Amino acid sequence: MSVDRAIVAKIAALARIRMDEAAFERMVPELNQILEWVEQLAEVDVTGIEPMSAVIPQPLRLRDDVIDADPLTGGGVRDAVLANAPAAEHGFFGVPKVIE
Repeated sequence: MSVDRAIVAKIAALARIRMDEAAFERMVPELNQILEWVEQLAEVDVTGIEPMSAVIPQPLRLRDDVIDADPLTGGGVRDAVLANAPAAEHGFFGVPKVIE
C-alpha cells in the first residue's frame, strides 16, 4: 500500500488535525516508511512463538480477597450504606433501566 497526499489529507480530516501544505508533503514519505516497516514485520515467521504482553515476564501481584468486617476501616457496613440508597435490590444499589 502506498500513501499519497490525498490519503494524508483524509487521515488528517478524520483525526481533526489541521495541517498546512508543507506538513502534508512531509507526512507522505514518513507514512510510507511506516507501512513498509509493517509489511516487513508481516514477512517474519512467527510459527510456534507464543504471544506476549511484555518483553520481561511480570507475574501478577495478587492479594487475598478478604472482606474487612471492621467498621473503622470501611468494612461490614453494607446495610448502613444501603439505607441511604433510593432503591436497594438484593444487597446492591438499584439503578434505573437505561436499555430496553
